Amino acid sequence: MTIKRALISVSNKENLVPFAKRLGELGIEVISTGGTKKMLQEAGVKTIGISEVTGFPEIMDGRVKTLHPAIHGGLLAVRDNESHMNQLKENGIQPIDLVVVNLYPFKETISKPDFTFDEAVENIDIGGPGMLRASAKNHGDVTVIVDPADYNSVLDQIEKDGDTNLEFRRRLAAKVFRHTAAYDALIAEYMTSITGEENPETMTVTYEKKQDLRYGENPHQKAVFYQTPLKRKASIAEAKQLHGKELSYNNIKDADAALQIVREFAAPAAVAVKHMNPCGVGTADSIEQAYQRAFEADPTSIFGGIIALNREVNAATAEKLHEIFLEIIIAPSFSKEALEILTSKKNLRLLTIEQEEKGAAAKQLVSVAGGLLVQDEDTLTIDDAEVSIPTKREPTEQEWKDLKLAWQVVKHVKSNAIVLAKDERTIGIGAGQMNRVGSAKIAIEQAGAKAEGSAMGSDAFFPMGDTVEAAAKAGVTAIIQPGGSIKDEDSIRAADEHGITMVFTGIRHFKH
Repeated sequence: MTIKRALISVSNKENLVPFAKRLGELGIEVISTGGTKKMLQEAGVKTIGISEVTGFPEIMDGRVKTLHPAIHGGLLAVRDNESHMNQLKENGIQPIDLVVVNLYPFKETISKPDFTFDEAVENIDIGGPGMLRASAKNHGDVTVIVDPADYNSVLDQIEKDGDTNLEFRRRLAAKVFRHTAAYDALIAEYMTSITGEENPETMTVTYEKKQDLRYGENPHQKAVFYQTPLKRKASIAEAKQLHGKELSYNNIKDADAALQIVREFAAPAAVAVKHMNPCGVGTADSIEQAYQRAFEADPTSIFGGIIALNREVNAATAEKLHEIFLEIIIAPSFSKEALEILTSKKNLRLLTIEQEEKGAAAKQLVSVAGGLLVQDEDTLTIDDAEVSIPTKREPTEQEWKDLKLAWQVVKHVKSNAIVLAKDERTIGIGAGQMNRVGSAKIAIEQAGAKAEGSAMGSDAFFPMGDTVEAAAKAGVTAIIQPGGSIKDEDSIRAADEHGITMVFTGIRHFKH
């Protein structure tokens, strides 16, 4: 038996007792600390206290117990280095061959709604990461476990060969470094946030694996879904899937886009998304009517799309949803009758997501080759705008409603973006064109005759008057846009010539 001595000190005690008992049965000495030691002894596992090894008591409420040469010397000594082994002998230090450590529950502490700063600080582990890193560094001789899921694999190798093989130890060491890096990253993120540091000199983030995906945007691309360690409500990562096949990479991105749009609305709302762009948005007094309006906005593009609703799906709404092919339906909940209707479609994914009002802007991270772009979410609404009306005519009450809907939706459309809205629904959406009038023409063509009397929303200013001219020709009567172009006067003059009211917001909503 090459492994003769193990050190066990864990916060997560899942499956620990049977593992430690088996180590004892194999003749391996077990060293332990604090609560772990007490638990093992109560379970009948013979345990050596850490103070018996160090000859020094645990002090400062356990803050100092394993930070001692008798521990770290036993972990870091290279076994085939004669000088190292002689020094162990000279100092009465025994090698430690197996280390089982996981860390104070920092994440769990700061996930609580009422935690204090002092509690957070007390749950920053010091000795644990030190032992883990020392063991992982010396994985040529030391087996180190940070995850209870590895207990059985380690036992299997010890029972078979009396030791673990180097390749296996290296994999365990890599997991340790990932674990300690994630732990430190979360602490760094927390401490940075409470100090109010906006743009630190380095940025370290961590995510936890949620699931492997079949592939990415295309079948030849591998993909994995990771989520933040601190759960974020009203997110796709926290969705509960009630029915249907597994989500794909594109499903997740589209579902996220749909969720971000539907969160804009307090009234019953339905959003249809295709390729991360809305193809129909409707609001109403009932969710059934809201969905009907979203459907009528673009009954062609909605086919095979994703629907997000901000109210429970009832039987009447489910009957309408059942009529066409959809990939995903997202809602806060589904009635029993609605589930019976919709689950008759084998592959239709049904997701429930807890609804919440929008809070402070979170950080958005976007990877580029060799770097990372970081920005705040775009959470500004019409209520944040310094609205001005540069045209001769002001909007009517109905035009204001249509303008606000167009403005709520256009911020979620790929730039250049134009949205036409009328009577609580979108009627035309132009997305992602290289010039603004091109997007306007697409939205106008989609709206057709419905464009008469509609409102137009633009995510950025008009560089010239051609978009206003196109809007006027289609019968648009109201426009909302940021303003700020050196040729604003051209657009204002064109609007006044055609009797169009135009609103400036001073807020741009580019979405690249």
